[in-house]
Amino acid sequence: MTPPRTPSWKLPAALAAALCAGAVLGWLAGGRVAAGVALVAVAEVVLLLTRIRHQARAMMTASTAVSPLQHDRFMTRSRRIASSLRDLRNAASQLPDAVVLLDRQQQIRWFNHAAENLLGLRRPDDRGASLQQRLAGSELATWLRDGAREPLADAAAPGRADSQLNVSLLPFGDQEQLLLAHDISHLNRLEQVRRDFVANVSHELRTPLTVIHGYLELLDPEDVPELAAVLGEMRTQSKRMGQIVEDLLTLSRLETQHEVIDERVPMAALLATVRKEAEALSQGRHRIVLESTAEADLLGSPKDLHSALSNLASNAVRYTPAGGSITIRWQREPEGAVYSVSDTGFGIPASHLARLTERFYRVSSSRSRDSGGTGLGLSIVKHVLNLHRAQLRIESAPGVGSTFSCHFGAARLLTPGSSDES
Repeated sequence: MTPPRTPSWKLPAALAAALCAGAVLGWLAGGRVAAGVALVAVAEVVLLLTRIRHQARAMMTASTAVSPLQHDRFMTRSRRIASSLRDLRNAASQLPDAVVLLDRQQQIRWFNHAAENLLGLRRPDDRGASLQQRLAGSELATWLRDGAREPLADAAAPGRADSQLNVSLLPFGDQEQLLLAHDISHLNRLEQVRRDFVANVSHELRTPLTVIHGYLELLDPEDVPELAAVLGEMRTQSKRMGQIVEDLLTLSRLETQHEVIDERVPMAALLATVRKEAEALSQGRHRIVLESTAEADLLGSPKDLHSALSNLASNAVRYTPAGGSITIRWQREPEGAVYSVSDTGFGIPASHLARLTERFYRVSSSRSRDSGGTGLGLSIVKHVLNLHRAQLRIESAPGVGSTFSCHFGAARLLTPGSSDES
């Protein structure tokens, strides 16, 4: 009988698979690739240690046909690999992210120390227990029972009442699963501090800016012709700063708002208003067309929807050269209705599309300043649509133009002249 041998390729291949899976897990955890790699490698370590243990047992019970030299070589190699893998596992046990290795029935096979703190798991009692039953009554248990198809964001930590988690569940090995939980409580606290700071500063800036703008309006450029250009620029910039403050206050309110008070929003009147505002901003430099065929009103916040839809139209005016055309559409689609604004403007490279809704993100800083934009319009649009359970989609090609579309579900649609949902 020859001793069981681990093929030379098996360990590197297993570790390579762990690295690939770790990269995916790191992406799901918000770009924490290094942590994801380490945690998945830990799970692979557990499996490899188990295999080595079984091989060692088989060798210990093997017949006398195995030569002492073969036996010693195998045992030396197994001890060396097992020692290295134990070191990796022990190091990973100290990671701040919780990792739990589950079998195909979602029973707990292994977990690190962070899982004890964040998920409330205990050794050795919880090894072999059902994770759903162990977390019964928590948001995580409901998520697991429903299939855990998508990562769970901002969930309450079962082991810590004051902590919030981002949780992911990935397929692993032979019908096994790997659960990763990252504590985001500190990030949430920092985000709240940022929101409070922005809101407070914006409120404090509003009054002095109003005073400054008022005094500038009292100054007649004809009285001081040598300062006419300066006064004009000061008025423009004070007005722009005032708009930035107002947008910051709006954004701060939307970020802390979780639902809207639903009212009927007559779309015919709103679309007409949006068109008039776009024409006033354009001052005849563009051809602006309105196409409304949906014959449906919206259910939501009139003020917020006006802000979002008007922002998209004004952006199209600002970033479309003179002589271009802008088309505002309100149309039905199978899942509901879509409001869209298409232009023949500069267009946006594909590399920028994913970041357009970030605060103050600009494709071209100089062009944005010249257009008078605040850099907050699309952030406001995104938050308004989120509150209305709608989606923003962007299509653009440099030198061709862009289309920004807001997709509303059927639950948000009302038939004009009726209070019943369409």
